[in-house]
Amino acid sequence: MAGTSHGHTPAAWTGVIIAVIGFCISGAFMVLANPLGFYAGLVVVVLGGVVGMAMKAAGMGAPKSAHQDLSEVIAANRVAAKV
Repeated sequence: MAGTSHGHTPAAWTGVIIAVIGFCISGAFMVLANPLGFYAGLVVVVLGGVVGMAMKAAGMGAPKSAHQDLSEVIAANRVAAKV
């Protein structure tokens, strides 16, 4: 993995930072025995994933590798051959 830029994108960093903030919120409210705050923190965690995926779709994520493209072509050919 050291040879790739896996996770070194604005989309990955933003999603992870938002998720970590959500985990901190949930942890704090778990200690305070406040279920509403705990679940609000979990919503922030999910929001981090959504934001990361949206940023990746907007082109701020890692580009698709040639290996992934090739595997998609092979899978499409297998499906086409069965039809």
